[in-house]
Amino acid sequence: MRAAIHTLLAELHFAGMRETLDTVLDAAEQAGDPPAAVLLRLLREEHRHRQERSLAYRLHQAHLPWDWSLDTFPFDRQPTVDASHIRALAGLGFIDRAENLVLIGPPGTGKTGLAIGLLRQALVNGYRGRFYNAQDLIDALYASLADHSTTRLLKHLAAYDVLVVDELGYMNLKPEHANALFQLLEQRYARKSTLITTNLDFDQWYDLFRNKPLVDALLDRLQHHCITLRLTGPSLRAPAAPADAPAPR
Repeated sequence: MRAAIHTLLAELHFAGMRETLDTVLDAAEQAGDPPAAVLLRLLREEHRHRQERSLAYRLHQAHLPWDWSLDTFPFDRQPTVDASHIRALAGLGFIDRAENLVLIGPPGTGKTGLAIGLLRQALVNGYRGRFYNAQDLIDALYASLADHSTTRLLKHLAAYDVLVVDELGYMNLKPEHANALFQLLEQRYARKSTLITTNLDFDQWYDLFRNKPLVDALLDRLQHHCITLRLTGPSLRAPAAPADAPAPR
């Protein structure tokens, strides 16, 4: 009978139940558990298995460049970041409200780490997301113009619950690039959350894009539902000084 059950579970793709079937049935036989309890235990194992596979798939599709989380962020070395504010953001209400988040600051101040940590938190909680270096995103959008796949790509990118655009500022832009980025943010406006990290404050975006009307329209949409965090201080990439090291002069 167990062999027949294993076969049926394999055909139905109930991998979680199949993996734990013998263990659950052996324990049930010894304890004299009722059939309903056995079925519930098997269904819970199947649910757990599917949740784990779904999370693994979301993490793979997100293309996170580093295995960082908010638990690993060095808040003690970045005093301009309010840890309680970040933990509130980790509740992910801003995603449900389709609010954007822009992190502004010099290189190494933790912008990317916070963005990755919040994206990972969203993925763990069932949201779909994607991490992009800004130049890679611009290149993908520009390449889509050549094979006329821009509409399909924009639709795909607009569907993510959370889209991280990292390092907006270190880019070589053409007018077509700026227009493609505007189209993406236009499609996500008031529907999905976009997280942007940049070394440029908003007034410097005009020099980057060199198109005042477009930047006006872009910032109008981006800042309408937006949380802005400004980070300062020395680079977190510098090694931390030992606790007993003499104070710098």
